[in-house]
Amino acid sequence: MFQLRSLSFAGALCLLTLPSFAQTAGQDKVNALIDALRLTDILDVMRDEGLDYGEQIATDMFPGRDTARWSALVSEIYDVDVMYEEVAAALVEELDGDDVDQMIAFYTSEPGQTIVALEVSARAALLDEAVDAASKEDAAVAAADETPRFQLIEEFVETNDLVEANVVGALNANYAFFMGLMDGGAMPADMTPDMALQDVWAQEPQIRQNTEEWLYAYLLMAYQPLGDGDMETLIAFSRTEAGQDLNDALMVAFNGMFDDISRALGLASSRMMTSQDL
Repeated sequence: MFQLRSLSFAGALCLLTLPSFAQTAGQDKVNALIDALRLTDILDVMRDEGLDYGEQIATDMFPGRDTARWSALVSEIYDVDVMYEEVAAALVEELDGDDVDQMIAFYTSEPGQTIVALEVSARAALLDEAVDAASKEDAAVAAADETPRFQLIEEFVETNDLVEANVVGALNANYAFFMGLMDGGAMPADMTPDMALQDVWAQEPQIRQNTEEWLYAYLLMAYQPLGDGDMETLIAFSRTEAGQDLNDALMVAFNGMFDDISRALGLASSRMMTSQDL
């Protein structure tokens, strides 16, 4: 279920205080679901992705600056405990009243457990640039040949509206990054939020292309060991009300986290850029 991948990460995560968290039956069920989905494992991978992205920001925006200072800032922003608290709190809110029992039943049995394990391992493997490049080449061939497995993946993507949701998430994260830069004083004085929004929307075609390329490469790689029957079972679950509710809740939770991370990266970048000018 963890296809979310904002192409621009950023924003300040505030550690949420949740006095009643894990005190109600509904919250206990969400905790069980979080365990079944291996949320901590996927957040660990997202942290590694974020640290890599932080290096890219430094190269693009302030090369030659204090890399130790920047690395420390990025590491603080990608605090897995804080990321977990934000996502978990959002899931508790978003899944209120939904059939969490059905979600837990799917992901604590087969093929749900295998699917989650494959998603986590594939996402970790894609941290390797060679693996990432090879997976994209394989996906391009599968798309050109319209293989039966590609068609199943395409059906899964369309059922969960994954391309559109990830594109919207990336655009919002990019805008949050701009806002962080502006709030930190790193942008020209005449830059307005509307101008920043226009710049972000100008990136939409490239973001869409990158999203589709990464998404199909990731899913084809992750689900390659699954039989067609298991893929069809996953798609069938995705079409249920519980499956749609879970997908929507994950989108809200992770996109919110990425927005916060993106703004924090923008603020941190502005500090690096303005200190360079002193």
